[in-house]
Amino acid sequence: MKKTDITDLSWDDFDELRDPRPAESDFDAVVERAISRRGFLGGALAFGSGAAVFGAGMFGSASSARAQAAAFDFEPIDIATDYDIHLPEGYQWKPLVRWGDALFSEAEGAYSPETGVSVEMSDKVFGENTDGMELFEVDGRQVIAVNSEYVNPKINLPADSEGTPKSADEVRMLQNFQGVSVMEVADTGNGYEVVKDSPLNRRIHHNTPMTMDGPAAGSTLVQTNADPEGLSPLGTLNNCGSGKTLWGTYLTCEENFNGYFGTTGAAVETDGFSRYGIGGEGRYAYEKFDARFDISKEPNEPHRHGWIVEIDPSNPDSTPVKHTALGRFKHENAAMTQAADGRVVVYMGDDERGEFMYKYVSNGTWAEGQPTDGLLSDGTLYVAKFHDDQTGEWLALTPESTGMEMADMLVHARMAGSKLGATTMDRPEWIAVNPLKPEAYCALTNNKNRGVKPNAGGDETPVGGPNPRETNNFGQIVRWRPEGEDHGATGFTWDLYVMAGNPTVYDNAYAGSDNVTPGNMFNSPDGMVFDSKGTLWIQTDGNYSNEGEFEGQGNNQMLAGNTETGEIARFMTGPYGCEVTGLCWSADRKTAFVGIQHPGGSWPDGEGKPRSSIIAVWREDGATVG
Repeated sequence: MKKTDITDLSWDDFDELRDPRPAESDFDAVVERAISRRGFLGGALAFGSGAAVFGAGMFGSASSARAQAAAFDFEPIDIATDYDIHLPEGYQWKPLVRWGDALFSEAEGAYSPETGVSVEMSDKVFGENTDGMELFEVDGRQVIAVNSEYVNPKINLPADSEGTPKSADEVRMLQNFQGVSVMEVADTGNGYEVVKDSPLNRRIHHNTPMTMDGPAAGSTLVQTNADPEGLSPLGTLNNCGSGKTLWGTYLTCEENFNGYFGTTGAAVETDGFSRYGIGGEGRYAYEKFDARFDISKEPNEPHRHGWIVEIDPSNPDSTPVKHTALGRFKHENAAMTQAADGRVVVYMGDDERGEFMYKYVSNGTWAEGQPTDGLLSDGTLYVAKFHDDQTGEWLALTPESTGMEMADMLVHARMAGSKLGATTMDRPEWIAVNPLKPEAYCALTNNKNRGVKPNAGGDETPVGGPNPRETNNFGQIVRWRPEGEDHGATGFTWDLYVMAGNPTVYDNAYAGSDNVTPGNMFNSPDGMVFDSKGTLWIQTDGNYSNEGEFEGQGNNQMLAGNTETGEIARFMTGPYGCEVTGLCWSADRKTAFVGIQHPGGSWPDGEGKPRSSIIAVWREDGATVG
């Protein structure tokens, strides 16, 4: 396959190209089996009556599901299929920042619709493919830290490169467009804008010096020729979702890091490469011009990525820290909360078909004003096991339970989870913790391999529990409540908040749960954020063809969910081709900042290249929006 074809693939399809699994597993040959809704509820979940799997209101009357506008202070909107943003009546939006916009005066005008951005200015502009973000208040300033997940070489490189880097400079350009942008924003009287040359503005990219802490730091698994001590990795890769610590720092999450590595020599296989999808040709040809990404020369370099990275947005001179105690996998986001006794808890999902959910619990405790040393480097990592009776448990990953040495267990957290029989999930994406009551939610975005293929480690992916549909192209959101209302507990109960689907095409399980109607249907829940009022905002990254089983679902969107009643209403639709991802609010909660990744056409400028962007959304009456 040509390189230009590889960059067109989704990350999931790229992984399967590298490591194809059997078309059908021995344990389950049910992909073609019809599932009626009655059979789905009564049999496939093994719950007897079955309806108990869904939260309050999920299978109430159809009339209550259709009356969803009552739960929200906006009128839900219809789908859209065009290249614009659509919001409810009474709301407005404008771009805050776009790929290539200057963060510093020297880069003013660096972006050209014809040529993009030069190598020299590529680390002084807002990055590509915006994703997770958080807003911080720093000495009266408002600062957004935001991820730039990946690049689109056909858009970002000069036209004569034809979507493939032709030199070390072009590789450096792509490396600089990714990572994290830290930028001050301010309301100028005409809406929010980026404050150019703010002393807090900063670009963190694939070559930014970092440090590591925790049990795997310094181990032989992370030592390289350039860093024989294994303590000073360079760069953060494929930054997807995000999180905010209790003490006001930013957590950026390394997801599909494997695609950046390739080999110019013989095929290389070390323990874990196959499970993590490492080997063969890199997605962006880094290995041809940067030896760090050539696994035939630096086989340990991939072990230095796939971590949670902490960044201090208040100190532009600070060194980002990779926290190995939180495990290495394809991190979607990091949702931090606190146990009843003051220990720090971080929930995390591994975004690949059939992988696991995790949580980390610190050994130390924290309270406002106390030191934070060791809170993300000294603790226990757990993996989730869901049972069909709607209970579950967090299984501690330890050398004793896994038979692995501590550093090996954290670097190869996936294999450790497999040893404990963790539940294979339908791509665990964002996790959100309800700020008003002890419960958490995880978006299981989709999994076409459910009940068809094992995961990359050979673990079975049977239909059941929180993953109740085979060949699941729609996704669902699972909710759990910790035992004793304590996020530090190892036991929990669970249900499904929503099961996405299309009730205009199906009359079975694929129609979705009863809080999904023709007026609010969607597929592939991805980003999730709670606002201060307890509304769960759901962002989608799914099929926007508006055809076949997705007919009537339109472009990707953002919806509001009421977690008490189960009601869901569509608030925003994005431009055709985009993913809607990332959400945070201004300090006064009157402006919401929403990410638009890989839009189609020439959005938002109406000419030249499509540009991923952050938009600002506000109410015309000046009221809060979150």
